[in-house]
Amino acid sequence: METISIQLPDDVVTRLRDLGQATGQDANSCLVAAIREYLDDLEDLHDAQQRMIEIRAGRSKTYSLEEVERSLGLAD
Repeated sequence: METISIQLPDDVVTRLRDLGQATGQDANSCLVAAIREYLDDLEDLHDAQQRMIEIRAGRSKTYSLEEVERSLGLAD
């Protein structure tokens, strides 16, 4: 595991410590969890944006809900 040093505003440090005390975790664990969650969100956003670029450029096909339901045998 690598150590990274960052400067955080006092209010963020206070919130991390308070959350850590409330949940029984240390501030570092709370910070790692928050960063992971944020990175997951950024990666999802990036993937969605890339998908839209492919769709708009005509390089990727889209399917309607009805088409998906039929292909999975879920249509009425």
